[in-house]
Amino acid sequence: MSFSVLGPAAAGLAVALLVVSRILAYRKSITPYLPPGPRGLPIIGNVFDMPNSKQWLTYAEWSRQYGDICSVKILGQPLVILNSARAMEDLDRKGATYSDRPKLEMGGELVGYSKTVVLMPYGAALRNYRKHIGRLIGSASAVGKYLDIEEEETRKFLRRLSTSPNELSAQLRKLSGSLIMKMTYGIEVLANNDPFVTLVEDANNNFNIASTPGKFLVDVFPVLRFLPEWFPGGGFKTLAREWSKAFNDMVDVPYNVAWQQILTGTAPRSFVSAALENEEKITSEYIYEIKHTAGSLYGAGADTTVSAQHGFFLAMVLHPEVQKLAQAEIDAFVGPDRLPGYADREHLPYVNAVVTESLRWHNVAPLGVPHRATEDGVIDGYLIPKGAIIIANLWNMLHDPEVYPDPFTFNPSRYIGKETQRDPRHFAFGFGRRVCPGMHLADASLYICIVMSLAVFDITYAMEDGVPLVPVHENTNGTISHPKPYKYNVKPRSAKAFSLISGP
Repeated sequence: MSFSVLGPAAAGLAVALLVVSRILAYRKSITPYLPPGPRGLPIIGNVFDMPNSKQWLTYAEWSRQYGDICSVKILGQPLVILNSARAMEDLDRKGATYSDRPKLEMGGELVGYSKTVVLMPYGAALRNYRKHIGRLIGSASAVGKYLDIEEEETRKFLRRLSTSPNELSAQLRKLSGSLIMKMTYGIEVLANNDPFVTLVEDANNNFNIASTPGKFLVDVFPVLRFLPEWFPGGGFKTLAREWSKAFNDMVDVPYNVAWQQILTGTAPRSFVSAALENEEKITSEYIYEIKHTAGSLYGAGADTTVSAQHGFFLAMVLHPEVQKLAQAEIDAFVGPDRLPGYADREHLPYVNAVVTESLRWHNVAPLGVPHRATEDGVIDGYLIPKGAIIIANLWNMLHDPEVYPDPFTFNPSRYIGKETQRDPRHFAFGFGRRVCPGMHLADASLYICIVMSLAVFDITYAMEDGVPLVPVHENTNGTISHPKPYKYNVKPRSAKAFSLISGP
């Protein structure tokens, strides 16, 4: 370009514009872009591309079209989806940047779950809550203090199930609820229709619905939270009010019982009693912290364990050959005269592999809980902008045929031998700095339930007119996903096995 025909001012402006254009072109060549994804519409973006149910299946299909990382925009809000272990590991290495939670108006703010560990923003308060949980169950050695309680509660579960074999779901919830209540509050639950177990079930059901991203329009348009309850479209406010009460009851009611026991000197050792034994610490802020930490343990923690245990029973119905191998291992090492316990774990490698495969085969949280980027970052060469919501498709990672060949088959042998497949616990318990603080307790609870159930029961198909009813493994929708209801048959393996769980 020649500037000789221009005046000095115009020539100077032209040179400046040329320099700026070259700089912009250079920056464009090195600046990463958002990951690819389905093409959206102006303004509203990908609103109509978003699935209403089983989102993990749609996201898995997108991964085959667009790669391990893909993205969409909902009314300008970027949503980044990670579909592979490799992508998640890259994010894991930058945990502080990607460990925040998006603000969920319905489940987090209106109902109240942003006060608990699961939806709390990343920061000092979250670290305090996690420290409290860590002292109770944050390591294998800490959980070891409660193994006797776990085994005793599981024996009670087996006895109840033997007399009410058609109530597996209810009995699993009772097992998990009784353990958490005893550890957290020092409360012994009732044998039937316990009000505390009912509290947690109601609150967990509400959480599952309220925390699903995009389930409520107020999550997309936060200004709607200011609508009056009676105004057209304000019906979600009625739900939020009812669910908020259920949440507060879950936090307050068992805590108040534990506090009364402390005042009367009758409190057994528990998380709450230990946290409040130092009177110098007891301030209104500290009590708030302890109450909501306890609620975090009692809430989603119980439901995830129930889901994993329920998945195990379904796997045994569908894979009797696995059940027989595991029972043979238990019989050979433990024998017929006692129940197996946690102390036997290192001597039962196949049973331990059944536990591991249970965590993979039925993933209790197919999409985990969404994360949020607190600053711009780059993953695999793609831009992850500040404020982007990040969803890890854990279901796809745990069913990736390149990592787990024949991924829909329940096969514990994946983890035995010289060339074992990848341990799924990293995916199953979250990522970044939001790894489940109760993972050691959940793993121990699942093992004890599995090994003792296998020792006592045969878990088989239900029969109808002499024909076996073969169930199908399907996940329910929601943040915490259970197997869809299925038919089964549970009966003691022998009179000797039944005698091991009889008694008070």
